[in-house]
Amino acid sequence: MTETILVIRKWGNSLGGRLPAAVAREAKLHADQRVRISVENGRIIITSLSEVHLTLEQRLASFDPARHGGEDMQTAENRGAEK
Repeated sequence: MTETILVIRKWGNSLGGRLPAAVAREAKLHADQRVRISVENGRIIITSLSEVHLTLEQRLASFDPARHGGEDMQTAENRGAEK
């Protein structure tokens, strides 16, 4: 088991600390990885989230036209190469 002592610092309106490389390596964490942070009985638990790689079909199935649909720039008249 790898163990270390961290100093928690103010970071904007939040608090933050740096994980030493040895701790990150043992926990199999890497930069930009998503994790879940929870608190149980006063203990902070960091759990890595599995990276989900969706297929094109899965991405299209989750597409909601009401939320994501429409033109990027809706205009009443054609412009540029559209004419």
